[in-house]
Amino acid sequence: QVQLVESGGGLVQAGGSLRLSCAASGRAFSSHAMGWFRQAPGKEREFVAAISWSGGNTFYADSVKGRFTISRDNAKNTVYLQMNSLMPAETDVYHCAARAGRPGSWFNVYSYDYWGKGTQVTVSS
Repeated sequence: QVQLVESGGGLVQAGGSLRLSCAASGRAFSSHAMGWFRQAPGKEREFVAAISWSGGNTFYADSVKGRFTISRDNAKNTVYLQMNSLMPAETDVYHCAARAGRPGSWFNVYSYDYWGKGTQVTVSS
């Protein structure tokens, strides 16, 4: 089992930045690929970014490329999401997820085994 706790959300003006953190505990964090997803009320959970267990490979949704950066520190059992140039439409609950080896696409929620409860990001116009 892996437990995930997100932090760093909050209220920011359009064009601003936030850095989300996801602290992991439990089974070996460094062996898990990690992802960030976001979800608005009544909508499906949407892929944002993912990173391989070593950090050597990263993946982004087209909508965030060039603005968001995913990174990880395996010594601290933490994955980060730096978000710049935020837009009001990106007001969502942001969840981190751990992938323990399920087959499937990096972009698919069903490829991930463990989820955090999320942190609210609100972008004002």
